[in-house]
Amino acid sequence: MTPFEPYVPLCPSTSQTVPVRGLRYHVRRWGDPALACAERPPLVMLHGWMDVGASFQFVVDALAAPRHVVAPDWRGFGLTEAPGTDTYWFADYLADLDALLDQLAPGQPVDLLGHSMGGNVAMLYAGIRPERIRRLVNLEGFGMPGNTPDEAPSRYRRWLDELKVPQRLRSYDSPQAVAERLCRNNPLLRPDRAAWLAQHWAQRDEASGQWVILGDPAHKRVNPVLYRKEEVLACWQRIGAPVLWVEGDRTDVARWWGDRYPRTEFEARLAVVPRVERHVLSPAGHMLHHDQPEALARRIEAFLDAPGD
Repeated sequence: MTPFEPYVPLCPSTSQTVPVRGLRYHVRRWGDPALACAERPPLVMLHGWMDVGASFQFVVDALAAPRHVVAPDWRGFGLTEAPGTDTYWFADYLADLDALLDQLAPGQPVDLLGHSMGGNVAMLYAGIRPERIRRLVNLEGFGMPGNTPDEAPSRYRRWLDELKVPQRLRSYDSPQAVAERLCRNNPLLRPDRAAWLAQHWAQRDEASGQWVILGDPAHKRVNPVLYRKEEVLACWQRIGAPVLWVEGDRTDVARWWGDRYPRTEFEARLAVVPRVERHVLSPAGHMLHHDQPEALARRIEAFLDAPGD
């Protein structure tokens, strides 16, 4: 296959490493911090599972007006350290975000955007610390199917069994091979964007010469803690900021969860959030920030810059 020519960013980012709860956290920044003010605070972007902060480059490039944007790599992803654990706990993401905001935007509310897992973190955090969020953007952070207590024994058993099995992520011969995988996973992803993402999604291992995914394989293990829908909704109800919900027209939650989490249940959950503006992008799938970055950027800017609180 002809090698993909990588995308050329319009707004290059800078990298920064900050200490967060005993880990060296990698943070990507765009724009001048001096641009931030009460009406246009920093925009913090939270990536999803098996992704990296650089993933938002295309959206940042599509913003019409300069804005200070910050995107961390979650623990065990991208260039942020892995904690050396055999299991990842969702509450750690909340604590990491809290510590990051204390450093990056001390004493001021921020605009918060999250995709997928990052959207789930953002929604919980906005209900836990509503005073820290001016406006909130959720890109397909649907949450998870609810669990019942009787599922606990089998979940714990599965977790214990998985702890005995080494977890691995596939490696690749070249960045081109990584880019080709990204395109296979998402037919809407432009080849030039895939080639650019591959350089941030994977890194060459000097010993083997292979390109390895920048993600801790321990992320693949099931979490033994059940998803408690009632606790999540108690947080969502306390969100004080206006919320922008954006999804792709090709996203089908039934493909992920079948009848364990029907769309009607998600609609009922979202209804508890006090103020929600909703949009659907087309054509776009779950990685809508890759599929439709220009349309998404327009929606984000209109929402963040609209008058009101």
